[in-house]
Parts: sequence; C-alpha cells; structure tokens
Amino acid sequence: MVFVMVLAVAQAGVWAHAQHRTQAIASQTLASARAFDGSAEAARERAGQAREQLGGGVLHRVEVEVDRTADLARVRVAARTVGLVPGAGVPVSAEMSGPVERLAP
Repeated sequence: MVFVMVLAVAQAGVWAHAQHRTQAIASQTLASARAFDGSAEAARERAGQAREQLGGGVLHRVEVEVDRTADLARVRVAARTVGLVPGAGVPVSAEMSGPVERLAP
C-alpha cells in the first residue's frame, strides 16, 4: 500500500513538472504569435524549438494549435506526461491568448 502511495505522489510530481513545461511552451509560442511582425507560421516554428528545448523525456505526443487574427493570438498546447506505470501517462495542456501587438500613432 505504501508503494502505491509513493508512486502516486511521484506521478503527481511528474504531472506538475510536465504542466509547467507545457505552459512554458505555450507562453513562448504566444509571444511569437503576438509579435508585431509575427505570424502563425513563425509561432509554430517557435513552438517546435520550445518543444525540443523543454519537452525532453517528460512530454509525449505534443500538439500545438496557433490561431492569429488581426487582433488576437491564441495558442493551445496539449501533451501527455511520461507514466511511472506503463500506459499511465496523464494529459497536460495549456491555453493562452492575447492581443496582437500593433504600432500606435
């Protein structure tokens, strides 16, 4: 019983770490999408770079969605964590949005 409790606590720690990494990928992707000279394509490229840097062995099946209009940028990142028990990976996700930068007179 103690082993199961320790395993559950460790899996919760892995989930929290993976959630933080997912949020960091979303944040970096959103910054690229919101930039004055940014684009959805540039944001997807940045997401790939962030995924390589931050995903490591903790995140699997990372999916990134980027929507950018003239006024608003939105990013959604979804992934699964590594499972301490085979097949027990837990889903993590982060969604962020913000206004697109523009020059003001």
